[in-house]
Amino acid sequence: MRSLFVVALVWAATAAWNSRKSLPPGVNLDTGWYRISPMDVTFIADISAADAYGRSVASQAIFDEALTLIRDAKRFVVLDYFLFNSNGAGSSVSPVRSLTKELRDALIERKRLNPDLRILFITDPINDVYGGALSPDLAALRNAGVEVVVTRLESLRDSNLIYSAFWRLFIRWWAKDSGPGSLPHPFDENGSHVSFGSWARLLNFKANHRKVLLADDGHDRLIGLIGSANPHDASSAHSNVAFRVQGDALQFLLDSELSIAAASGWHAPTLTRLQPTDAMARDAATAPYRMRIVTEGAIRAALLDRLNVAGAGDTVDIAMFYLSERSIVDALLAASSRGALVRALLDPNKDAFGHEKIGIPNRPVASELVTSSGGNIRVRWYRTHGEQFHTKMVAIYGAQGFWVTAGSANLTRRNLDNFNLEANVLIETPRSSALATQVTEYFQTLWSNRARLGIEYTADFGVYADPAPSRYWTYRMLEATGLGTF
Repeated sequence: MRSLFVVALVWAATAAWNSRKSLPPGVNLDTGWYRISPMDVTFIADISAADAYGRSVASQAIFDEALTLIRDAKRFVVLDYFLFNSNGAGSSVSPVRSLTKELRDALIERKRLNPDLRILFITDPINDVYGGALSPDLAALRNAGVEVVVTRLESLRDSNLIYSAFWRLFIRWWAKDSGPGSLPHPFDENGSHVSFGSWARLLNFKANHRKVLLADDGHDRLIGLIGSANPHDASSAHSNVAFRVQGDALQFLLDSELSIAAASGWHAPTLTRLQPTDAMARDAATAPYRMRIVTEGAIRAALLDRLNVAGAGDTVDIAMFYLSERSIVDALLAASSRGALVRALLDPNKDAFGHEKIGIPNRPVASELVTSSGGNIRVRWYRTHGEQFHTKMVAIYGAQGFWVTAGSANLTRRNLDNFNLEANVLIETPRSSALATQVTEYFQTLWSNRARLGIEYTADFGVYADPAPSRYWTYRMLEATGLGTF
C-alpha cells in the first residue's frame, strides 16, 4: 500500500510539474501593437460547400498565396506547419488538392533556381508518425538543401495530465522511436505499420500546431502568411482563413520561429534581420491600421481583454473549428449579458477524414451558450460534407472600431493555455475600413447563406443542438484532463 502511495505521489508531482514548468524560448509571444498601412494586410478565405445536389463548390486561395510568396522570396523563407503529408488523402472528400506535393515541389524548385535562398521548414513529428514512418516529403526537402526541423515536443508543457505523466515515468525510457512496427498506422488505413513507441508518443496529444509562412518580399521587407490552413492533402477541402501581412511585428514572430528551431536541434547561423527604410518607418508611424502578433497563452489574454470590454452596440462574430475553453465561454456569456450581440458559426464536429465524430466539444458548448444566455447568443452550424469548417477567427466591432484575430488557435484549453505551439495575428482598423467590410461580409455571407447556385453554407442551431448532460460533462472532463483530442 505504501509503495502505491509513493507511486501515486510521484505521478501527481510529475503531472503538476510538467503542466506548469517554464516555457521554452519563443513561446507565449505578445509583440504589442505596431502601425501598418491598409496595403500591408490582405484577408484570404478558403470556402468549401455543396449545392442542393451534393456537388462540391470550393474556393481555395490560401496556398496559392503561399506559393506566390515563395516564388517572390530572394533571401529566405521560413515555414512552420503542423500537417505536411498525404496520409489519409483517400478518405477526404473531393476536391482533394495535392497541397503537400505542391508546396514540396515549389520549395525544391526555388532552391534549385536560387541555391543561396535559405529555406527553413519547421514541422511537427506527427508527419513522421512520431518516428514510426519517416516522411518521404521531408526527406526530399532535405535532399534538396532545405533545412528541415522536426519540433521537439518534450520541452513543452503537458496538457494530458494523467497519461503524459505516466508516459514520462514509465514508457518513454524504453519505447523509443524505432521505425516500423506491428501496430496499424494511426492516420492512414493503407499506411505502413508503426511501433508501439509511435502510438505512445501520439497519445500525449501535444503539437506544434502553428501555420506560418515568413519570407522576404524581394524588396527587403518581411512578409507573412498567418492562418488556419495546413499543406495537407486530406485537409485540402477544408474551409480556412488567413491574413497576408507586412510590418515590424513580424520580426518578433521570425525570432520566435528561430528560437523554436534552435530548441529542436537547429544549429545553423541565424537569418539576417530586415530593417525598414526611413520612408517605411515614417509611413508606418501615421498608418491607420494596427497589427499585433500573439502566440500560445498570449492569444487568450488578448482575446479576453477585448471580450471583457464588449457590450451594448458591439458585435462579436466567432468562426471556429473548436470552442471549449472555459474562460472564453464565460467571457462570451458576460459580453452577451452586457448587451453585445454574440454570434458563433461553428463546425458541428462530425467529420474527421472519413470518420464520424460525436459532436464534442462544440455541440454541448453551443447548447450551454444558447441556454445560459436565454437565447441571446446565436449559433449556426457550418454544413460540412466530409470536410471541416477549420476556420479559427474572432471579429469584434462596434460603430467606430474593428478588431479581428485569426491564426492556428482553436478556442480550447490545449490551444490557449501554453500547451500547443500556436500563432495568431490581431488587426485593428476603423469600422469603415475596407478590411473590416471584407471580413464582416465573409461572415455574413456564410451566416445568412447569401450565395448563388442554391448553396446553403450554414444550418440552424437546432440541427445539431445537443443539450444532453452526459455529453456536456464528458466534454468538461475531457477539457480539464486533456484526455480529449481537441
